[in-house]
Amino acid sequence: MTVGRRRLRVAVVGGGIGGLATAIGLERSGAEVIVHEQSREPAEKGAGIAVGANGHRVLRELGVAEGLAAVAVRPLRADFRHWSTGRTMVRHELADTYQERFGAPFWTVERSAVQQALLSAVGSAQLRFGTRCTGVEQTPGAAVVRFEDGSETEADVVVGADGIHSAVRLSLYGTDQAVFSGTSGYRALVPMERLAHLHELAESTLWLWLGPGRHFIAYPVAGGTLLNFLAVVPDREWTVESWSTEGRAADVCAAFEGWHPFVTEILAAAEHPGRWALYDREPLRTWSTGRATLLGDAAHAMLPHHGQGANQALEDAVALGQLLGATDSDGVADALRQYEVERRPRTRLMQASSRKNATCFQLPDGPEAEARNVRLTSLPDDLSWIHSHDAVTSLRSRTAPAAL
Repeated sequence: MTVGRRRLRVAVVGGGIGGLATAIGLERSGAEVIVHEQSREPAEKGAGIAVGANGHRVLRELGVAEGLAAVAVRPLRADFRHWSTGRTMVRHELADTYQERFGAPFWTVERSAVQQALLSAVGSAQLRFGTRCTGVEQTPGAAVVRFEDGSETEADVVVGADGIHSAVRLSLYGTDQAVFSGTSGYRALVPMERLAHLHELAESTLWLWLGPGRHFIAYPVAGGTLLNFLAVVPDREWTVESWSTEGRAADVCAAFEGWHPFVTEILAAAEHPGRWALYDREPLRTWSTGRATLLGDAAHAMLPHHGQGANQALEDAVALGQLLGATDSDGVADALRQYEVERRPRTRLMQASSRKNATCFQLPDGPEAEARNVRLTSLPDDLSWIHSHDAVTSLRSRTAPAAL
């Protein structure tokens, strides 16, 4: 920030990946940032996530990628399998092939490891745990965040990075209707030692098993010591929209009865799978009002069928950090408008594409599935718009002053 200007005061609501990444970027630009997280301590658990080249570039910019490399896994390939026969329908090389194409690696990693790396970079002085936001109010020159315990804080900017149940979004725009997909997802982290008899797991692979009405995705995390899986099933009855709800192993095993033993044996090894109903939300017309804006799932909750939720929050964070870092209190509203112009078109497309993937992954055997398999052969080209994006440099290249 320009010498002589008062430091921009930013209140970030939500201490997940997007909120912490935003705080790091803004602090580096000279802003005074406090992160308010409703939980009373950092998350110790969490399923795996995929970090594509687009997300990795942001982690590298924030200075945390190198530390994560020791616990991240760089899968050798993506392997699409037939649900019952186990036949490989399509295979794409990852590892060096992916990195050479997109300029950064593809990682699978525990969500909690990413969050912990970001927490360490933020520093305890900028964190306030156990502060549940109940709403945001605005004055002509500031925004005020109110908390459940009756306390409040004033800032030049409020960033709602508080997830799909965002209190900031509710305060700004009122109640909106989540869109239920009619499916629920089971997920768990299974120690690899329980799966030693599945010799195919010896090589790090992103497994995608596609079948009628359901699909199963698995990949190693934690340096290859754990296998993360997501099993998506049709379910109109289960409507609990929470990542922390526990399901029953017997239920997910029953849902995949008749599937290849590779899948069913992994499911049987999961002692306490989490279960959550899969919702997204229709794209908002705007993310910002006055001095408050939204980020990540609070702005553009999407289904997990592209594995891009965390990546898009990271992209949001770096864009917002660059724009707010270049302004002062008087320029906040303009910076937030620019942030939306930069990010909304891409995330709207990602939301729609993630919905479409659910159907693609769950086709019954037959002509449609065979046509899908043909389309999957061009997947690296089809997904290039996602993984080749560089949120770190895209804004800089457009806003840099012209050379004299």
